[in-house]
This record gives sequence, structure tokens and C-alpha cells, in this order.
Amino acid sequence: MKLEWEGEEDDRLAAIRAAEERVRLEARATGEPIVIANEFSEVQVTRVETRNGSRLMIKSPRSGQWVSLCPLELESLTWQAPATFSAMIGNPFGPLIPEDERPPQFKKNSNI
Repeated sequence: MKLEWEGEEDDRLAAIRAAEERVRLEARATGEPIVIANEFSEVQVTRVETRNGSRLMIKSPRSGQWVSLCPLELESLTWQAPATFSAMIGNPFGPLIPEDERPPQFKKNSNI
């Protein structure tokens, strides 16, 4: 008997696409990664070049999570209050805004 969940195939395909994107970005890395760490966390920050310009790829070696941010996304971090970051840290792998409170265009599996 194999246990399955609704959306399992979608999750599997999304993971494959993310892994392929990470490989593409890492192939376009400029320079060596910068490692920033303390007793709680470690991240590697790498500049990558894309057809739309430079982005920063931020990876967490411990969790395997990563994100690629454009300059505007990075600037948006400066607009945040400390409470935003506290909320993100308090729910590390969950959404900052619950699914049922998001505008329709930002809901998972939205047809808009």
C-alpha cells in the first residue's frame, strides 16, 4: 500500500523544477560564495547572472533551502520592520500570510 496526498504529483514536479533552476543558477555564479554564520544559522550568498541581470542566491546548507532574489526583492527587505522578520523566524517553513488570507492571485493553484 502506498500513501499519497492530494497534490503529490504537483509537489514532485515543483521540486524537480526547483532543483533544475538551482543547477542553472549555480552554473552562472560570479565569484566565490560568501558564508555568513553564527551559532544559530549559516547561509551562503552567491551572485548569479541571469538574462534579466544579477540576482543573489542565498542557500542554507543545513536545511537545503535556497532562494534567488532580484535587486527589487532585496530592497524590499529594507522596507520591513523587525516584527516581519520575527514572524518569519517564528514560522520558518510556513507562509507569513495564511492561505485563506491571501488575495486570489497569490493563492496556491490559483487559476487567475
